[in-house]
Amino acid sequence: MAKRDYYEVLGVDKNATPDELKKAYRKLALQYHPDRNPGDKEAEEKFKEAAEAYDVLSNPDKKARYDQFGHAGLDGAGGSGGQGMSMDDIFSSFGSIFGDFFGGGFGFGGGSQGSARHVQRGSNLRIKVKLTLEEIDQGVEKKIKVAKYVPCHSCGGTGARNNSFETCSHCHGTGVVTEVRRSIFGQMQTQSACPYCGGEGKIIKDKCHECHGDGIVKSDEIITIKIPAGVSDGMQLSMRGQGNAAPHGGVPGDLIIQVEEIPHEIFERQDNNLFYNAFVTFSDAAMGASVEIPTLNGKVRVKIEQGTPSGKVVRLKGKGLPALNGYSRGDMLVSINVWVPKSLTKDERAMLEELKKHPNFQPNPSKQERGFFDKMKDLFN
Repeated sequence: MAKRDYYEVLGVDKNATPDELKKAYRKLALQYHPDRNPGDKEAEEKFKEAAEAYDVLSNPDKKARYDQFGHAGLDGAGGSGGQGMSMDDIFSSFGSIFGDFFGGGFGFGGGSQGSARHVQRGSNLRIKVKLTLEEIDQGVEKKIKVAKYVPCHSCGGTGARNNSFETCSHCHGTGVVTEVRRSIFGQMQTQSACPYCGGEGKIIKDKCHECHGDGIVKSDEIITIKIPAGVSDGMQLSMRGQGNAAPHGGVPGDLIIQVEEIPHEIFERQDNNLFYNAFVTFSDAAMGASVEIPTLNGKVRVKIEQGTPSGKVVRLKGKGLPALNGYSRGDMLVSINVWVPKSLTKDERAMLEELKKHPNFQPNPSKQERGFFDKMKDLFN
């Protein structure tokens, strides 16, 4: 099922301010909040959809990629933006937007009880992936070894040996502490994460000997990355949840993948167009010929018209790189260059001297030809 446009989801236009985005998201989040719609799967999906849209549009980098490339610019590497956001993701990232509408708590299924346990989030990882033009043309799947924090196998990521927890005596398991202050407006009540248990509502009695209570250990992991066709140098893709694991079973960070394009031996790239220098003999340019031109997908034959001047550009439609959204392709621009030998034999020199005597071999370009050469000079300078 195709995703809806994020602006349509939030009911805003592309010029919406951050405050307008936040207001639109809060309205939808409160409308479809799980505590308001218990057991309603459709409301839960709309709740996640709104969070996904806000996650992208409220982030300048993600918003710029989405505005330029649509959904393909975000989820081409196996998930990005807000794709696949869990309830923990949403409440840990955007819980404060809901305010105290649900009694100060924003936990899924537990807001009405005042529970606001703090969910830790793992840090993001950044890697570079080098790609050839051939790989960019077709898209590619790569397996990358990444050194990252993963959940501890000994304790299952809890940090506690044999699940040895006890309820925090300071917050009584709620994960929050309440402070009441007096002001000119009366009593003001604020809640914050419990400093004794870190907002988790429980304390480890016996720490795991493997991870020393953190719940995470360093390890190498093989990750499969799917790079879509049409990416460009410097572009960033992200894989949600493939970054560092979070302590004590929290939400893992993301894996940020930066594309690095390897320069090609014979092609130059500009956007989705490719440039190629073809060299032909003087006789082929003068009399016309059919020459073989390489492309990223095999060789093609190009007709050289009789009297083709050096520097003329032939456009091969659709022989460039695909657009990231997959709906169009760039072109290949072939610059025809007449090959001039650096040394001549005695017989070759005699033949050329004879040719020089004929009027057709004297430089006398027309006004139209002069204009063409001026344009070519501007194009390649």
